[in-house]
Amino acid sequence: MLKVKLKVEGKRFSIPVPYTVLNLASLIVTSKRINRIINKAIEKNGSKFIMPAIERKDLKPFLQEISKHKGVILVDTKLKDGTEVVVKI
Repeated sequence: MLKVKLKVEGKRFSIPVPYTVLNLASLIVTSKRINRIINKAIEKNGSKFIMPAIERKDLKPFLQEISKHKGVILVDTKLKDGTEVVVKI
């Protein structure tokens, strides 16, 4: 389970994200239709950035492997205004 911990303006939030939710999100992110919608939205804003297509076959082994390394901290960020974000497996 992926654990996201946020500290914003003195309040703490902890959001557990099960691997099944990550797998469902990966299905959405790798969808060609969603990729086209995102790129159209980016073009409307006038940005030259294009979101690259991500293949499900490339993302699936990553998600399987990440579940084997429990306790690893992926993101640990602290901003000057006191906001903290920690993402842990």
